[in-house]
Amino acid sequence: MNKCISILLATATSTSAFVTHQGVGGRYAVTLHAEKQVGVFFGTSTGSTEEAAELIVSEFGDVAAGPIDIDGVAGSVAKEFAKYDALVVGTPTWNTGADTERSGTGWDEIYYSEMQDLDIAGKKVAVFGLGDSVSYCENYADATGELHDVFEALGCKMMGYTSVDGYLHEESKAQRGEKFCGLPLDAVNQEELTEERVQKWVAALIAEGILEGGGEATSTAAVSVPIASPVAAVATTAVEVEIVSVSEPASGYVGHYNPRSDKTMWISVDGRSSYVTSGAP
Repeated sequence: MNKCISILLATATSTSAFVTHQGVGGRYAVTLHAEKQVGVFFGTSTGSTEEAAELIVSEFGDVAAGPIDIDGVAGSVAKEFAKYDALVVGTPTWNTGADTERSGTGWDEIYYSEMQDLDIAGKKVAVFGLGDSVSYCENYADATGELHDVFEALGCKMMGYTSVDGYLHEESKAQRGEKFCGLPLDAVNQEELTEERVQKWVAALIAEGILEGGGEATSTAAVSVPIASPVAAVATTAVEVEIVSVSEPASGYVGHYNPRSDKTMWISVDGRSSYVTSGAP
């Protein structure tokens, strides 16, 4: 195996690498497959929260897994949460007369059964939620606040606070001062703002460092390199997704293109900062 390829594969300690023939001058391309860093979980009663979760996964691109319905992981929450360096969790608001168990989904049972025993202190968590800011203007996205508080009580590092500007509500348990403790969405009265709000939120989460600290989960991909002969696939740990396009480092950043959202996530070579741009590199 060519020395250059050996070095590249040695640095990908938790990635899988495959070498494919390019058909020109005996050159081969090394493609690294990155593990998922962010697990996106949701509970839903009407489907709106699931749709929001799908938008969030699309914005994160290859580093996100899901969206995963919380109803499907009851009984194995600890195992599922342990798979990811960070969690993005979402809930609808339901039963406005209740003080607790406001989501009307599997979250309500999990809060007071499995989650009490979780050892996830220090894990990065961001919450989002759905609500009707007009019909229930005094209880808007209350379940989002409850979801936040449960994770915060477990010692998680809470991220993704957003401004209350532009919302129609009067009161919300998710509001802390002039901020929401996550991303509330209103698919009834402000559906046209959902996509933009999600895009800005995910970009803000990346800027806050939700992808940092995973170390092994973030890999630097290689471009085509010359080798003497075909190289067999390298067997490594199980991986789920391929980084489909990675540019050469530009000004100290490496671009990871997500064709589903047509956006590029630029991550610094030291893994400490990142930003998102539209289109391919």
